[in-house]
Amino acid sequence: MSEPTHIVVASVVERDGRFLIVEERINGAPMLNQPAGHWEHGETLPEAAVREALEETGWDVRLTHVLGIYHHEPIGLGYGFLRIAFVAEALGERDNFTLDKGIERAVWMTRDELVATRARHRSPMLMRCVDDYLAGRRLPLDVIAHLSPE
Repeated sequence: MSEPTHIVVASVVERDGRFLIVEERINGAPMLNQPAGHWEHGETLPEAAVREALEETGWDVRLTHVLGIYHHEPIGLGYGFLRIAFVAEALGERDNFTLDKGIERAVWMTRDELVATRARHRSPMLMRCVDDYLAGRRLPLDVIAHLSPE
């Protein structure tokens, strides 16, 4: 690895059997992912997940659980990803919200639709998170502790 592992957050948001998915352009190709992005200095992991969901989908979400922690090192990238995934509920979509650069749109997809588009997944973490969610994996949000400086 030439760079340290990137810490990212993601949200699995399900409504009526459909998952909130982001379609984004990666090297010109349309790819699919959960709303996800980098954890930024000065914010908690939950704050980052809520922010990323809004920036990438235009939806306000409320986190309900931690889904899991996932590590992935894509071949040839030079660094890996440590993903802290959350379960969230959709609160509402903001009208005329401008999505992050590179994001084409947010779309609601079933698991079957996600399986059929596996070649367009940004990483194997997308399906793993959906399947873990459907299997009932849930951890309380308080398993994450952000400690204040003393």
